[in-house]
Amino acid sequence: MLNRLSLPRISFGNQVLIGLALGVVLGLVARSTGASADNPTWLSETLRIIGSSFVTLLRAIVPPLVFLAIVSSIANLREVSNAARLAWNTLLWFAITALVSVSIGIVTAMIVDPARGAGVTAADAAAPSRTGGWLDFLVGIIPTNVLGLSARGGEDGEVSLSFNVLQILVLAIAVGIAVVKTGKEAEPFLAFTRSALAVVQKVLWWIILLAPIATVGLLGNAIVAYGWETIGSLGRFTLAVYVGLLIVVGVLYPALLRMHGLSIRQFFSGVWPAMQLGFVSRSSIGTLPVTQSVTEKNLGVPRAYASFAVPLGSTTKMDGCAAIYPAVAAIFVAEFFGMSLGLTDYLLIAFVAVIGSAATAGVTGATVMLTLTLSTLGLPLEGVGLLLAVDPILDMGRTATNVTGQALVPTIVAKRQGILDEEAYNSPRRGTPWRAEETSRDGELAASTS
Repeated sequence: MLNRLSLPRISFGNQVLIGLALGVVLGLVARSTGASADNPTWLSETLRIIGSSFVTLLRAIVPPLVFLAIVSSIANLREVSNAARLAWNTLLWFAITALVSVSIGIVTAMIVDPARGAGVTAADAAAPSRTGGWLDFLVGIIPTNVLGLSARGGEDGEVSLSFNVLQILVLAIAVGIAVVKTGKEAEPFLAFTRSALAVVQKVLWWIILLAPIATVGLLGNAIVAYGWETIGSLGRFTLAVYVGLLIVVGVLYPALLRMHGLSIRQFFSGVWPAMQLGFVSRSSIGTLPVTQSVTEKNLGVPRAYASFAVPLGSTTKMDGCAAIYPAVAAIFVAEFFGMSLGLTDYLLIAFVAVIGSAATAGVTGATVMLTLTLSTLGLPLEGVGLLLAVDPILDMGRTATNVTGQALVPTIVAKRQGILDEEAYNSPRRGTPWRAEETSRDGELAASTS
């Protein structure tokens, strides 16, 4: 009788979609009652707390996850004969996809003419508080402490902690190599690392289960804080960026998949949980645990390789933030200030997109990439202030594109090297970042997601 009366279970993917719709509705309701970023109400504040708490939880799990996963993966690579080839191929495909993406951004901007009819004036121009430079990579790659943490004091006396994924990556690689070189004496440490990784992944799964609720808060708060009407002031610029992003995700990536004999539908159904979370959270780092999970479990990339390639991609593989956006924005700024760009300038934009994302990995971000591009071209940095009104809306699409590319490249490289688990890649999806056979071994998780 109880089984007959039980309500049908909703898949995890559908739960997130429901959260997206509910977030839009609650965000519009909050705005209709007068809520804004400067005038919060109980509803808008609730949405903000729900969304920010989830991102905070994800960011908290990233440092131990990255460190433990990379140490374990390097140790596991002892059994892989082509480890060096995997690394070089990963970097090569990072560069290839970035070069094609920035070319798409340049062509799109030249066709759309993003500065025409812009509803901003020179009074809106303002230099950013944070800029990018070519020495940032060398400075950012040196760990400041064993945890890769940094502290910053605010004007109110509060101290906030943040972590540098690139520094954690460097530390983990060093420790992983030391484990390999040490040999048998390091086996107890390696066993502890693997055990700790299993525990961290279990905690991660509990956090991911909160994603549908968090989606309500994240999207609802975005609508309250920024509203969709801000697109109007920079409509052509916004259009150019999103057209470029859609071409990368909808044309470039499928073409690469087809070239390698991989199902386009299976890839996007597998990476969809990461794309959803990246869109609403606007954080490639916060989405990293999910991106890595879908790459391993849905797309069939071996864990030893994925746990190295995906974290590396989260700091250096940003087709949205480091290719499409800076290209379109640089052309916009040049047009706005009446400055013409030549062939050399376009080549410099491409160079920054391919190399610059690594150079700013320690302080990664679209604003940093844009300032690096503008300074390289000799364009006014004050142009950054012209684009701030629509940046949060653009950041949603940029981040979704970033995480898609971060999963795509390891998949392609694994396929080319003959290590892709194509059975896992082509297996039916259940709407979660974990394969059905793995979740089914845990009765509690299977019951909550089936």
